[in-house]
Amino acid sequence: MATHPGSCAFHFTKATGARFRFDPVQGKRKRSITAHVFEVLLKRLEMNAILDTTPNGVCIVSCEGVTRCNPAALRLFGVASLEELRRTFGRKGEGFAFCSPNSPFPLREQERPLMRALQGEKVTEILQATHGETGQEVTLRITAAPILIRGRIIGAVVIHTDITLGLREGRFPPSQQEPVLVPAPPDHSTELLAHETHLREQAEKDLQHAHAEIQELKKHLHAENKHLFQEISHAANFGEVVGQSPCLEAVFAQVEAVAPQDSTVLLLGETGTGKGLVARAIHSRSLRSHRPLVIVNCTALPASLIESELFGREKGAFTGASSQQLGRFELADKATILLDEIGDLPFELQAKLLHVIQEGEFSRLGSAKTIKVDVRIIAATNRDLYEEIRLGRFREDLFYRLNIFPITVPPLRDRKDDIPLLVYYFLAKLNRKLGKDVQRVTSETMTQLVAHAWPGNVRELESVMERAVIISKGTTLQVLDHFNAAAPLVTHPEEGQLLVDLERDYIAQVLKKTNWRIEGTNGAANLLGLNPSTLRGRMRKEGIHRP
Repeated sequence: MATHPGSCAFHFTKATGARFRFDPVQGKRKRSITAHVFEVLLKRLEMNAILDTTPNGVCIVSCEGVTRCNPAALRLFGVASLEELRRTFGRKGEGFAFCSPNSPFPLREQERPLMRALQGEKVTEILQATHGETGQEVTLRITAAPILIRGRIIGAVVIHTDITLGLREGRFPPSQQEPVLVPAPPDHSTELLAHETHLREQAEKDLQHAHAEIQELKKHLHAENKHLFQEISHAANFGEVVGQSPCLEAVFAQVEAVAPQDSTVLLLGETGTGKGLVARAIHSRSLRSHRPLVIVNCTALPASLIESELFGREKGAFTGASSQQLGRFELADKATILLDEIGDLPFELQAKLLHVIQEGEFSRLGSAKTIKVDVRIIAATNRDLYEEIRLGRFREDLFYRLNIFPITVPPLRDRKDDIPLLVYYFLAKLNRKLGKDVQRVTSETMTQLVAHAWPGNVRELESVMERAVIISKGTTLQVLDHFNAAAPLVTHPEEGQLLVDLERDYIAQVLKKTNWRIEGTNGAANLLGLNPSTLRGRMRKEGIHRP
């Protein structure tokens, strides 16, 4: 796989199938879980070989039905496959007739050893049945036991041993008790007895060996689960915050420092830089990680509903409130709440949010009852809050409550060294998502990607990569985007015109140029480098309406 210099995020070893992943945070190559699963599968093959060679019929059953039968069991039932067994005798083999000795009536379902084992009982029975392959009447010693995990029954194992020959020779008494060896005449039957004793001893050894293999497999699976959890934990922390540039390393260091604390964090940065991923990294490394991260997008919610969404409502609090609703702060009790786009929160609600931060209490709409909560707050915005305060649209006291530990997420143009890493990261991610096998990025394509200004930051890069992977044929990435975004519109600001007015006029000009189309490749949001929902929020706040 050809890569850009210093940008290889993945490496495949064809000989073993093992896969290594580059950790952009620690700068190490980590062995993939694929190699570990290969070892577990090898152990499972060894266990299968044992079950396939034992002369006793072995069935493994879950609470849903038979999941495994060895060849000896399939011959006993007279079927060629597990699927045929289920079709012929039912999912738990309940249609196969077992009878007690000297009884013509088949066992009822609740009397069958399997059903008793699934109820937690260890069973050994002497039963009669018709051998499905030979059609002969046979006597079976059936041993069944439940399979438990942490005291919970998840299935059972059933072993069928044919003792017909031993009974015929008078060596086993026809009773419901465990067979007992009795002396046989010193003739040809002595050889048969010795042979069957040897078979039983060998079967017991095989089962003991199989049990040891199962225990070993269980240990491997436990280790795999632990490793997988660590992999998932890494993905939830910095798994998608890919990069190793100095400015991003500084962000990682700030996250590591503040995550174990309960301090309020303010995430600043342009749209698409990954502020939400940084918030998840903080939460997953905090002492509240066992609780959910509750996310509120202050732009996406209508202004009339934000208060009830944040703080909840009582039935009848306003027209249409037909039932009680818990607010996001109640759901986030003992957990973390992310207030995304906090700069767009309506001014009249900022005082109530300030009270929640200071006192840890609030009231639902339509209720005088005070609710106490313990919530850690992470706020994020792409606005200049100092400018918002100057314009009277954001409370200064709320800003100082939120600005305890500010973290500025750098734009992609300030960390161009991370673009090759991101390209290969998204390439692997999109290959899995789209079922493609794009492995190679030419140096010309990589140079073009690195040179682009990326006004939409990482979000824009991911969108470009997804389009490219979709249209690529073969193993080489094909990027058709020409990155010819519209040049900045020429404006003639009046002397002393406020920055916010310039911004409003510029947004209006871009909307007119796109015929008020917001979304899409040629939409105003793409040209402005904004999320469509963010653009709509600014249009509402600035009073920009289509004529």
